[in-house]
Amino acid sequence: MNIEQTEQEIIEEFEIFNDWMGKYEYLIDMGKSLPMIDEKYKTDDKIIKGCQSRVWMHSELKDGKIIYTADSDAIITKGMVALMIRVLSNHAPDEIINAKLDFVEKIGLTQHLSPTRSNGLVSMIKQMKLDALVYRSQH
Repeated sequence: MNIEQTEQEIIEEFEIFNDWMGKYEYLIDMGKSLPMIDEKYKTDDKIIKGCQSRVWMHSELKDGKIIYTADSDAIITKGMVALMIRVLSNHAPDEIINAKLDFVEKIGLTQHLSPTRSNGLVSMIKQMKLDALVYRSQH
């Protein structure tokens, strides 16, 4: 499944809910399936800057695709990072760099997050794309 197909799948999943409480609960549930970062990577250099809560993210290149793992000390943030990993993990660097990620706007996430959480989401995306740029330059 490519990035756009995953985005479309998420848009359809979020359309099931009539209100934002349901969407938040779904986001929190997503956090429970987050591919967990290895404890050895929970270091200060893996913390995403710009997030109000602490979010650690690690990436590695396997067979030409980037695999992301993460953790957070906040349940909503854990759900947000799980959502981004679901969309971007297991794709080639170029696909990640070029991903438009329109689904974030379409599911209404940006309007329903506090300004600090919204900044955190932007920071997560920036870090994931930055990692992709680094891996692309190594080949």
